[in-house]
Amino acid sequence: MLLRFEMWRRTLQRLVCQRRCTLTRLLAVVFLVVVLVLLIQNYRDSGWTKPEIPTYRGPPPSPYTTCNMLDNKQLANKGPNNHNVPHETKTGRKVLVIVESLYSKSAKNIAVSMELARFVFKIVDDKSLPTLTHMGKGRFGVVIFETINLYLNLQSWDRQLIDKYCYEYKVGMIFFTKPPNENEKTVENIPDFAFTVQYNVGLKKYKLNPNSEIWRITKPGEIVSETFQENEWTVFHTNHSTYEHLASATKVAPFYSDYDPQTADSNTTVFPAVLDKGLNDGIRRVFLGQGTSFWLHTLMLLDSMSYLSYGSISLSLERNIQVDIDDIFVGVTGTRMKAEDADELVAAQSRIREVVDGFHFMLGFSGWYYKHGSPEENAGDEKLIEYKDHFHWFPHMWRHEQPHKFTEQELVQSMSLNYQFAKDHNLPIVDNYAVAPHHSGVFPVHDPVYVAWKSIWDIKVTSTEEYPRLHPGWGRRGFVHRGIMVLPRQTCGLFTHTIFLNSYPGGSERLVKSIKGGELFKTFLFNPINIYMTHLSNYGNDRLALYAFESVIKFVQCWTNLKLSQISPMELAMKYFDMFPEEKTPLWRNPCDYEKHMEIWSANKTCDRLPHFLVVGPQKTGTTALYTFLAMHPSIHSNRNSHDTFEEVQFFNGNNYLNGIDWYMDFFPIPQENESLFEKSATYFDNMLVPERVHALLPRAKIICILISPSKRAYSWYQHMRAHKDPVALNYTFQDLITAPDTAPREVRTLRNRCLNPGEYYEHLDRWLEYFSSKQIHIIDGESLKDDPIEVMDNVQKFIGVQNYLNYSTVLRFDSKKGFFCQMLSTSKNKCLGSSKGRVYPSMDEETEKYLQTYYFKHNTQLVQLLEKLKISIPKWLKQETKFS
Repeated sequence: MLLRFEMWRRTLQRLVCQRRCTLTRLLAVVFLVVVLVLLIQNYRDSGWTKPEIPTYRGPPPSPYTTCNMLDNKQLANKGPNNHNVPHETKTGRKVLVIVESLYSKSAKNIAVSMELARFVFKIVDDKSLPTLTHMGKGRFGVVIFETINLYLNLQSWDRQLIDKYCYEYKVGMIFFTKPPNENEKTVENIPDFAFTVQYNVGLKKYKLNPNSEIWRITKPGEIVSETFQENEWTVFHTNHSTYEHLASATKVAPFYSDYDPQTADSNTTVFPAVLDKGLNDGIRRVFLGQGTSFWLHTLMLLDSMSYLSYGSISLSLERNIQVDIDDIFVGVTGTRMKAEDADELVAAQSRIREVVDGFHFMLGFSGWYYKHGSPEENAGDEKLIEYKDHFHWFPHMWRHEQPHKFTEQELVQSMSLNYQFAKDHNLPIVDNYAVAPHHSGVFPVHDPVYVAWKSIWDIKVTSTEEYPRLHPGWGRRGFVHRGIMVLPRQTCGLFTHTIFLNSYPGGSERLVKSIKGGELFKTFLFNPINIYMTHLSNYGNDRLALYAFESVIKFVQCWTNLKLSQISPMELAMKYFDMFPEEKTPLWRNPCDYEKHMEIWSANKTCDRLPHFLVVGPQKTGTTALYTFLAMHPSIHSNRNSHDTFEEVQFFNGNNYLNGIDWYMDFFPIPQENESLFEKSATYFDNMLVPERVHALLPRAKIICILISPSKRAYSWYQHMRAHKDPVALNYTFQDLITAPDTAPREVRTLRNRCLNPGEYYEHLDRWLEYFSSKQIHIIDGESLKDDPIEVMDNVQKFIGVQNYLNYSTVLRFDSKKGFFCQMLSTSKNKCLGSSKGRVYPSMDEETEKYLQTYYFKHNTQLVQLLEKLKISIPKWLKQETKFS
């Protein structure tokens, strides 16, 4: 509705601006009135009248506050075990996950746990086991099997290989189980492990063995209150000293009589998780009697990996927590906080500080809304100001505006009003931290927000849940833009709107599940740094936010050894990017791919200005000639020239990338219908970062690359550098340069690599194919482009899919003086490329040529195999260099 109203408003504005006569203005006013009446009627018919004001729905719920283990001083003082046992490390910190199917639910759950923990892992099925060693070192520190039977049913050779690897490299294994099919046995003897398993068992009173050395994150002592019904669990019966039970429980379903009829008592203690200490065969193993759906298995999995890898695959125990209460004065009358809510906020903060060192609620304010509620709510606002020194405060906008809709000047003016509000009320502002309403302008980036923040508040840290996109939550990352560090935020679906516990989406049980081992708990478990986004309405009413946070923090305290604390946003940001330095550089994504991003992207911006295809290089293969030919086409337009790199923007491969996509789009016009935009930057082809960056921003773009003999390309680059008076090229022969050892001076190695590395075509193409389908990549034979550009350009037009075909025979002809094709200006005049193009170099000596043929032979052979796989014709030069026929 709002979008429809905005469309009519803009129509009216254009009418008024374009017509100066009184009659036209009068008609415009009448037009607007009619539209407003229709919209109001539409609102009423749709039930969109006045928004419903929530009412108080009973006393606030009491948070989860008890731990059984607090009554056991021995357990309480035990603390986490140290798994960093000194031993000779012969493996990497990578996890191998072997699954029955890459698409099964349990396989995906294991993969998500690895991703949440940021562990490096490889997931495969039993038919595609990877190489386990490399250069005398083991590649994997832990091996996880989706099920025990998957391991038992491996091909004998594969199983022997894995056992030998785990024994020699001291690598542990982890096994899950799942109930068998109905026709399978319910009791099974596993002689390979010297134990018996019992399937389809129901359990209650699940608790951990407090004496096991495996617990690090997990704190034993609690009892799981849930009852697990029959068909959910497998339990283990062991009779060897190598086994130690990790968990025990009481069964609630009788054993089947074919196993042991004398054990029909439902109070029998059983063991649903065991550790094999390796006393039998030298291999340590952990067996878990269910899949990954049981929340406690997530904790046990993390501790098992840490224990079996001697601490090398492990998470830190430190967790930094920050709870932002956005919009502390913003809310519809009837939903805001009252004085007693402010009192309880201070009391709850005091209780949380007993567990979370240094904890303060962070209050985000938009000063215009102060005391804009009912009398009771205005008293609540006054109470918050009275308690101002108990909290940390950070700025929103003055009137909760969406910053992406405003200019830099307007933002500065608005922020100045909020700054004055903070000064007038002497608010203890947290240094250098701010949050934009609705995440507006943070990502997708609206540069005026960053500039205004710096100008008024000297902001150095902000946060958002929109990068790289809203879902999945575990995929959120940080980045740095214009000197401001952007940290990821958590929401867990809890506090976007006013929610009462008894009307929580999915029922109150869903929230309880999230707290007790579910989504909210796992954010604490996996993220070393957590910034939670909440809103004021959930701290009033039935105080849902206080219930949730006090409960989950207590649950974390009961079940884990995690150390919770809060530090300043600036310290938090510095710590985050020390841990994840690779995240400092953002990965710019196409805003038009996500509806949420489009809502917080400036209306005057359009993805139409992004290129439809790229010419990526490599250098010295004919990219400038192709660029020139493309520019002749009336329906194809390139970027405007750069002051520094001429016709090349070079956005994706260097510091220009940090300028953001607004900077990039400014190089391109807005195309008309059936017109195509392109960019040519020949340095993109062999840059390792570029394919991922291009795909993030331009996932549907088409990619064009030109290949010539890599030996010829290397020699051409060397001569190019000599022509530009490069001192290394002038002082070294080509032979001496390309054979220079790694001990040579840095500048020599740099030029050597620029000559040789781009010609390793297979490696670079293979990297592009990781992100783009073969249908999106067009390979041009550089020799054909030179000898027969008309046919080549015909194929390029087909690949791009241009609507208006250009017959290049009418605009190109061969210039005998230059030795290549040029643009036809008239019957007697051509326009050719500059003097640097088509330059004739001295012939490469035979020894150097043979050296390069040997150097590139392996790369060229792999390229042939790749082109055959992609069903692309093999260039003549490639056939010759690989003796292909």
